[in-house]
Amino acid sequence: MASYEHIRGNLVRQQKGMELLLSLLEEEFSLLREHRTEDVVALEFSIHELLRQLADERMEIKKIMQGTRLAEYADMLEEERHAEIRALLKSIDDAEQKSARQASHNTRLSLALLDQSQGLLDYLYEQVAPKNKVVYGRNGGYRDQRSGPSLLSGRA
Repeated sequence: MASYEHIRGNLVRQQKGMELLLSLLEEEFSLLREHRTEDVVALEFSIHELLRQLADERMEIKKIMQGTRLAEYADMLEEERHAEIRALLKSIDDAEQKSARQASHNTRLSLALLDQSQGLLDYLYEQVAPKNKVVYGRNGGYRDQRSGPSLLSGRA
């Protein structure tokens, strides 16, 4: 098994990464509220890269621990180190829970904005789409005009 410092370092990186993730998700929420989509897209790249790095850290610690749970490992340590590892685990878990809640808020807001944008696009399309009007046909009688976009032809 790896040294205590190596495991502790990994957990500290995970803790700091989770705190940064929460901060980025909160920033994303404020950008969504301000309708700054280009900034949201740029921020999404940072969030995805951070998630990739956090996953790498998790895989590394899993490999290091060789099937031993971190809580079990902490129980084997002397009191001071035990408390430090337990505190890091709790901090990581708390930040993960807060990040999940914030990500859920962000998702709901972005879906609401998407619905709003789709509604606006539908409305605008209705305004510019040709209206159904009664027109003269080629034989001089009335006929219904086709609705929606169509190709014009010299013969109707």
